[in-house]
Amino acid sequence: MSIFQYFPVNFSAIQNQHLILAVIGYSVVFLSFFLLALLFSVVPRILSWNVRRTFDDEGDEAKKASAGNMIPGEVSAAIGTAISLYLDELHDQETAILTIRKVGKSYSPWNSKIYNVINFKGFQR
Repeated sequence: MSIFQYFPVNFSAIQNQHLILAVIGYSVVFLSFFLLALLFSVVPRILSWNVRRTFDDEGDEAKKASAGNMIPGEVSAAIGTAISLYLDELHDQETAILTIRKVGKSYSPWNSKIYNVINFKGFQR
């Protein structure tokens, strides 16, 4: 048994233009996937090479000087906590009281649900 018995395909209707279009379309898609994969694999290497070259140019003395200027983790955590608490205080405190009022609306056939119900008398399945 073949799958073509269930799904007949007329191969005589496929012309050369159709094949050329399909080959070019698939080629463009796969070539673009390949170029994007190449780009995504090369960019991190280029960026790390640039950073490594910058640190090599500074020398050991500059590295030691910049290491002395680093802020310890505890100080960074304290500063972050203080900023977070300050920004939380800027918001108004809500009372969380919910008031529900019934609003009377005039009748409109646009919001009536009865017209959406179809009642066919005598219709049976």
